[in-house]
Amino acid sequence: MAAAACLRYTQETQRAPATHISDIAYFEPQDHLVLDSITVRNLELIEALGQGGSARSLLDVIDETVTGMGARLLRSWLLRPSVHRAEVEARHGGVAELHASHMKRDGLRTSLKDVADLERLVGRLNLGSATPRDLLALRVSLDRVPKLRELLANAESSLLQVLNESMDELADVRALIASAIEDDPPAKVVDGGVIRSGYSAELDELRSLSRDAKQTIAALEAEERARTGIGTLRIRYNNVFGYFIEVSKANSARVPADYERRQTLANAERFTTTALKEWESKVLGAEERILQLESELFSLVCRQVSTETSRIQATARALACLDAVASLAETAVRRRYVRPKMHDGDEIEIVSGRHSVIEVFIEEPFVPNSVYLNNSTDRLLIITGPNMGGKSTVLRQTALVCILAQMGSFVPAESARLPLLDRVWTRVGASDDLARGRSTFMVEMTETAAILHNATPRSLVLLDEIGRGTATFDGLSIAWAVAEYLHDSPEHCAKTLFATHYHELTELAERLPGAQNYQITATEREGEVVFLHRLERGSASKSYGIEVARLAGMPPAALTRAREVLRRLERYELDVFAEEGEPKERAIAAGVAANSSAEDDALTRAATSAARRRIAAQSSLFDLANQKIVDELRATKVEEMTAEEAKELLAELRKKVM
Repeated sequence: MAAAACLRYTQETQRAPATHISDIAYFEPQDHLVLDSITVRNLELIEALGQGGSARSLLDVIDETVTGMGARLLRSWLLRPSVHRAEVEARHGGVAELHASHMKRDGLRTSLKDVADLERLVGRLNLGSATPRDLLALRVSLDRVPKLRELLANAESSLLQVLNESMDELADVRALIASAIEDDPPAKVVDGGVIRSGYSAELDELRSLSRDAKQTIAALEAEERARTGIGTLRIRYNNVFGYFIEVSKANSARVPADYERRQTLANAERFTTTALKEWESKVLGAEERILQLESELFSLVCRQVSTETSRIQATARALACLDAVASLAETAVRRRYVRPKMHDGDEIEIVSGRHSVIEVFIEEPFVPNSVYLNNSTDRLLIITGPNMGGKSTVLRQTALVCILAQMGSFVPAESARLPLLDRVWTRVGASDDLARGRSTFMVEMTETAAILHNATPRSLVLLDEIGRGTATFDGLSIAWAVAEYLHDSPEHCAKTLFATHYHELTELAERLPGAQNYQITATEREGEVVFLHRLERGSASKSYGIEVARLAGMPPAALTRAREVLRRLERYELDVFAEEGEPKERAIAAGVAANSSAEDDALTRAATSAARRRIAAQSSLFDLANQKIVDELRATKVEEMTAEEAKELLAELRKKVM
């Protein structure tokens, strides 16, 4: 119904039947890898986030197309990657063949550069809005098809062979346009000079008449002089009488009887003849008739070409696909991408994978990382590590590799074995929706809930800092429950990359058989943190948030104070909980419900650790606040103060005591 309404609207507004729209394709979710708007935004597939419009999306990096229709097709492949292995591998085969042959790839792309946007051009033809230059562009584009077919004559991949067979050279259409339309026509028909000489005898005669008017006048004038014997006879023109024959008074008696008098002057007489009037009618109406006839002939040519719409559209689709495949091959060569191996299992194995976008725009060499996931032993990877270390990069590059592979592209890695995913889910970044009354945390929970309800064992889930938008215990509890749910739920146990700063979650790896701990490594040299950006097995113990704050330009005084607070917090935690084997009753006193079952030992340890941090932070922060008061007292010169000043100071310090 919606499609019918659109077509009806087109007919009413364009006053044309839109016959080039011959069928409607409905996209079923199960027919392609589903990428919702949140995932498309978070992975920056089409548009970059926070870059002020700069070209830093995945599409910007991989788009080497040279035609408008090829660019649209490549974009659609990226937004709707295939879930059919045969289709994916057919595209890989076409890319591989062009990747291996520089001459073939370069020849195809050079010829494609002269191909116009045939899809839109056909639409204008059928809607009656095509211009002379549109027809010329159509002819020039179709003239490239024989060369393209010649280059694909020995193609080995099945996709390139199909494309070669699908490209119709449309020799009849090219011949019609070549015979009817000038090689350099004006932008509009009303400007004249659109129809080629020799196409219409009537038009050629009118043009000749208009072009040779002076010669015709001279010939008529000479003919009348010879017939009448009046040597001073002239054929003249003005806006009132048009063309006329002028004879002097002295020769008026010699004027033939077939002359019709038009005007008498003091020294001359003006006449016309039947032949002159006929010629005048032709000359004066020639320009107007030329434009009218050219318009009629141009419309006729457009209608004749539009009858071959289906053939042109089939060729346009083949050219668009060829452009997209050649673009992916060019990208693979320029970016050092490799062909992925697709399989029907559940393993994601990426060796030395890279982030397609980041590696292009950073100055230093990109540090590659390997990732392995499956639906049994490695389905939940808990990734810890420092801020700015690269946890989010690993998450995103894993998803991008899978998406690129399923759209038919080569991938940025040394090698890759990949399954066919049904959906990629992301919960990364922070954003709110205040217009609809949703806070940042509410948006985070809404997106997380959608993942838990809809993820399947064939899905890939990326979770980055779940639970950071609320209180520590609330956030840790939610993050723990989400990780367990994605691991244990039979229907929703998706392959999951879980990046977090809740180091307590690393306890999950000891309890869940499919959970593994990974860390992004960093080291300290001469008092500064060096981010190694390498993904390794194990768990991190520090986040180096203060060092990131320093890199961000935070004032030195604030950094010094932050380091002092951190040292006191860490020292207090060690002092309070120095015993290695703390009894569970101590955890209960800290607000943790202990469970003696072996199954919940990991949760107990994580909760105890979190409780320690909470108590240590509260107590140490209390001491830190009061320490500032002690420092103020030490700096005060009491002997120099009056009694009134001492009372005021005491009252002020009393207010500050926690």
